[in-house]
Amino acid sequence: MRIVFVGAGRLATQFAKALYAKGHTIEAVYSRTMDNATILTSVVGGSPTDTIASLPLTADAYIIAVKDAVLPAVIAQLKEGRVECPMFHTAGSVPMSVFEGPLHHGVIYPMQTFSKERDVDFTHLPFFIEANDGLSFQVATKLATSVSDNVRELSSTARRHLHLAAVFACNFSNHCYKLAADILERQGVSFDVLLPLIDETAQKVHSMHPHDAQTGPAVRYDENVINAQLQLLADEPLKQQVYEIMSKSIHHD
Repeated sequence: MRIVFVGAGRLATQFAKALYAKGHTIEAVYSRTMDNATILTSVVGGSPTDTIASLPLTADAYIIAVKDAVLPAVIAQLKEGRVECPMFHTAGSVPMSVFEGPLHHGVIYPMQTFSKERDVDFTHLPFFIEANDGLSFQVATKLATSVSDNVRELSSTARRHLHLAAVFACNFSNHCYKLAADILERQGVSFDVLLPLIDETAQKVHSMHPHDAQTGPAVRYDENVINAQLQLLADEPLKQQVYEIMSKSIHHD
């Protein structure tokens, strides 16, 4: 299929590379920064541009991977002269109703954390798709199934809750790693000592419900341990609040 990417960030980079590897043609890539568009097209082909108006007027699919806040403005510009072209955004928390002009539109949401520097194996990656009509659903399905064997239809409402769950499971967890790294660095201890613990914790939830896998002083609400650790955070009130709230949440779950 002939694809235009609107965006050249982390998700766009990895998705474009995956589609290109499966034989799709990347016609063009837009980014607000010409350097970013050029870097991506040097890998997947196509014409780089920093102007939406200069993108091709026809393609089998336009994939929009930009910040949620600018999606309405980008769609408004993109639909000029392309109102009958299938367009898809890739955001987890933005409803499909953000499209107010293109006849054929939908959502292709690959649920994963992406980095430009770290390639992702899309083979079993969960894709969640939604479409406003048969043509859009057919295109979304063809694109998603060409790179993944785990493609599911999901409504905007359910997808927003899925994205919320992903924030807890990924973004908040990673921030906890950062807090842990801060604590260790102050004592001259390398973060990598925690990696076996982190790996085992992640592996357990492959075979156990997270509720059953939970351990630590907060489960039994061991106040002696909890209060002693809160004291260690006395000079960092924000971390102290996080520790206290997390401990209460674990205990009351």
